[in-house]
Amino acid sequence: MKEFENTPYPSMIRNLPEIDIPIDGIRGWLLQSDGAQIVFFDIDPVGKMPDHSHCAQWGIMLSGKMKLTIGNDTKIYQKGDRYYIPEGIVHSAEFLTKVFVIDVFDDPNRYQIKK
Repeated sequence: MKEFENTPYPSMIRNLPEIDIPIDGIRGWLLQSDGAQIVFFDIDPVGKMPDHSHCAQWGIMLSGKMKLTIGNDTKIYQKGDRYYIPEGIVHSAEFLTKVFVIDVFDDPNRYQIKK
């Protein structure tokens, strides 16, 4: 099997620790610093995630299609699109296809490492 056949992430990313996320069909690999986290997500078309809020989040779509609602603004995001969700703003996402996205969170404790 070729390295990039099913994912845009090379082994140097897939060898990072996985995040502990209790949703079937969502995987993420964690790059951690003292003040932030970067998560390389691999998300199946799992449908809509409920409204929620947390620390500030910036993301860039690598592939796929998702509907993202930030506050009262809903848009479809695809390859190359970027978004920013300020801290405390209610948002939700609906994954319409398989999605690969990189998200940066300004909270170093947003996700824990899967044990």
